[in-house]
Order: sequence, then C-alpha cells, then structure tokens
Amino acid sequence: MGRALAIDYGRKRCGVAVTDPMRIIASPLLTVPSAGLEAFLRDYIPRENVTDVVIGYPVTMNNMPSESIKYIDPFIARFRKVFPDIPLHLTDERFTSQIALQTMIDGGVSRSGRRDKAMADRISASLILQGWLKSIEDKNRN
Repeated sequence: MGRALAIDYGRKRCGVAVTDPMRIIASPLLTVPSAGLEAFLRDYIPRENVTDVVIGYPVTMNNMPSESIKYIDPFIARFRKVFPDIPLHLTDERFTSQIALQTMIDGGVSRSGRRDKAMADRISASLILQGWLKSIEDKNRN
C-alpha cells in the first residue's frame, strides 16, 4: 500500500501532509509556495510511493463551492494531466484552519508562533488527511 498525501491549497502557499506507508498516521510534512507545488509533487510522489492525493476543497456553510475554488480548480486540472494514474480525492476543508489554530493553542505554541501561517497550513493539511483516512475506515467498517 502506498502513502496518501494531502494538500491544503492556498494562493500563496500550500500545506502538505503525508501518511506513513501503512496509512495509519497523517503527519504534517512541509509548506510549499503554490508556484512550486507541481515541481515538488513531480519529485515527491514517485520517490515516496504516493498512491492517493487528497485536496481540501473549500465549500460554504450551505455546501456551495466557495470563492477560493477559482484558484484550486486550475491546479486540480493540471494535477490530473500530470498524474493521470494517481487518484485525486476532494474533501471538505471547512473549519480546518480554525481547528489548526486551536491545535496550536492546545499544543502550547506561543502567540507569536501561532502567527506562523505556514505551520497552520501544514497542520490543516494533516487534518484534511486524517479526516479522509477516517472516512475510508468508516466506509470499510460498514
């Protein structure tokens, strides 16, 4: 079984998280400038045997796509052309930024540390990935 990778896509930077090879734990990996994400993925996906990619897809409270999709949809189209054999899963990313901030607070990160948006993006990506893993587990259980 290959690793799964999650992306919290942003206009300036993207948080990236990855599972262990057994897909038990989702861990924050790094933050990549959005302009460099494709190059990073071209290197990382084959090297680390990534077999699934999860992207946080922004929706509003009434389940409509948010304004941010105009930045994410072009990336999704490019990804599907570059990696046609890698399944791409879109998952609801609502509240991941707020949960990431609370995780930082609970973890004792200082106020100045919580201003590190790159850290919040990495944590958000790991939350997106952990949620996806749980949804797979729940489907397999039923």
